[in-house]
Amino acid sequence: MDEAMGRHITNQAMLLQLVELRDAMHRGYYMIDTFRYQHHDEEETKDEDLANCMFGREMEAQLVINFLLHTDRHEGEDLGLLPIVGPGQVGKTTLVAHVCKNERVRGHFSKILFFSIHSFTNDEVSNFEKACATEHQNHMSNSNIDRRLLVVVEFIGDLNENAWNRIYRASKQYVPSGSKIIVTSRSDEIVKFGTTRALTLKYLSHESYWYFFKTITFGSTDPKMHPRLTQLAMLIAKMLNSSLIAGNITACLLRDNFDVHFWGKVLTFFRGYFQRHISRFGEHPIDLICQNKPAHVARMTIPSEEFMVQHQNECSLEEEVPQITFKDVMFGSVKPHEKFEVLTWKARIPPYYSRVYTCEIQKLNTTASKRKRSTKNGSTLC
Repeated sequence: MDEAMGRHITNQAMLLQLVELRDAMHRGYYMIDTFRYQHHDEEETKDEDLANCMFGREMEAQLVINFLLHTDRHEGEDLGLLPIVGPGQVGKTTLVAHVCKNERVRGHFSKILFFSIHSFTNDEVSNFEKACATEHQNHMSNSNIDRRLLVVVEFIGDLNENAWNRIYRASKQYVPSGSKIIVTSRSDEIVKFGTTRALTLKYLSHESYWYFFKTITFGSTDPKMHPRLTQLAMLIAKMLNSSLIAGNITACLLRDNFDVHFWGKVLTFFRGYFQRHISRFGEHPIDLICQNKPAHVARMTIPSEEFMVQHQNECSLEEEVPQITFKDVMFGSVKPHEKFEVLTWKARIPPYYSRVYTCEIQKLNTTASKRKRSTKNGSTLC
């Protein structure tokens, strides 16, 4: 299976067959693990840096590679443009980064340019135009070199059609013939600008997500040797709503604390925290964070405090990022003050983006609840 997925396959029907086979394999592994570790739990009751791997996107990666390597002598003046759309934290950036690391892709294009557009401000669009103009000048000074560019544009905010038209005009004006553009966005609005069918990413199925979570949690350790830990990991994975970032943070935490008691404590913490958040606000906090909406986050080591994730942004390699991590605040003893930033994700492959959350500490009002518990029928309990 792995060998087949590693080949350059241009036949889309064969790709679909391989994906169906892969999904069936994940379902089979999941059913086996479910049966095995539920059975272990019954017996126990009676007895009283994979972090940057791309998982489950082999077909999608091959479709992108096929688009990039395909040449059409009659394609006209329009640059080939592939839109990739999907919800937040579904893996769009990771997919493109892995495709750009492919040897055939790197050999096909003389240079790969990465741009991140947050709010379609005039400065952002102007910087894009200047970068394209600079590349055009470099191309003219080396006219004997056959240059093809791959331009990757990540749209973080809502689409501004006028700003997009400026971006595309600059691409057509300055980018050499034979170049390609990949655009990633949460908005389906970008689909209409594609010269080929858009690629839509969805969250991994529960079975595929479990396979991913198990792999990065246990690493080279055989889960069969730790049935109780594996059962706890399955229960924890179910609560993470297929979030890749939440999965990586949690897997790192569990790997660093390879202990049944600790994993059970994490499970109990997640269960209580997620239930309270849904009861108070009507939505799962991970869903809100994936939509870049404010969410309350509980702290496992300091129950009297929680912090609010207000918004998130991606930082380039040149930008300074905080030393404190999301894991440090949620699960550690780090005590940030008032408003602060945390590093949530740091990619180790180009374009080396980091994801940073802006947060604020909030004290929980426990005085009233304590007073209520200590008083009964007007008298103080000792």
